[in-house]
Amino acid sequence: MNTVHPIILGEMPSLSKLYVNAAAQAARRRVLGTHNGSSLPDASHEVRGVRADVANLTAYQHLIGETASDILPAGYIHALTFPVAMSVMSRDDFPLPLLGMIHLSNRVEQRSPVVFTEPLDVTARVENLRGHRTGTQVDVVAEVRGAGTPDIRWIGVSTYLAKGVFLPGIDKLSPHNGQPGHQEFKAPDPTALWQLGVDTGRAYAAVSGDFNPIHLSVLSAKALGMRRSIAHGMYLASRALADVGPAKGESFSWGVEFDAPVFLPGLVALEISTVQGPDGAWQRSDFVAWNPRSGRRHFRGTVTEL
Repeated sequence: MNTVHPIILGEMPSLSKLYVNAAAQAARRRVLGTHNGSSLPDASHEVRGVRADVANLTAYQHLIGETASDILPAGYIHALTFPVAMSVMSRDDFPLPLLGMIHLSNRVEQRSPVVFTEPLDVTARVENLRGHRTGTQVDVVAEVRGAGTPDIRWIGVSTYLAKGVFLPGIDKLSPHNGQPGHQEFKAPDPTALWQLGVDTGRAYAAVSGDFNPIHLSVLSAKALGMRRSIAHGMYLASRALADVGPAKGESFSWGVEFDAPVFLPGLVALEISTVQGPDGAWQRSDFVAWNPRSGRRHFRGTVTEL
């Protein structure tokens, strides 16, 4: 249980301002030197009384292929919490460069349904700084409660990699000390094909508020070292979750691991398999997505009953 007393923010942080600040921080560190610390901020940030915008919620649901309803999709709640998480990663005492971090995985517990009319308290913190064979990774934990109540309704753990950043005292992992080895992927028969247009990143930015330049255009992506713009990982994962459908119920756990970016425009093949119990009831759905031309896997994940 996290016992750090949260820093209460007066309002939801602006993602566009946070990205500008992150760019300024990166420039400052290039001039003055990189952050030499190997510890994470001992602080969490919190915004109280957050409410979803119904028009934005409806647009989000349509974009990922979900039926419009009063219940916030798990991926929408991630988007709702993201500015608070970003505010923690934008602190001067956060040791990794925010811009250019790679999204490795997500784990979410949707413990009870959240209705769009409810005011919510959103808290975020960072933890578990550790090595990776190509850099340093960290977990960003976001929690959502009903306003003024103690019970966690939704919790998400996002793992990010700062590629090429090796902090003092943080060991590099290898296949021999905890890093999983490469496993060959054999594409199954797809159950769906997604044709993603070049504007997919901008469409997701419009409903999530996340205007990360790597998703918006070829030019803005190239400025950050990408050869083209890429689809947002949480757009892809949320769309796969929507394709699992209502069988997952209102309380479930949802995990996804990202293997390779989806460059835009692009074609994505998806396979969803379902496991049922002896009584025929849904227990779990596994999903995997890949490039049908190259056979390269993009992401994989599981939705299970909670």
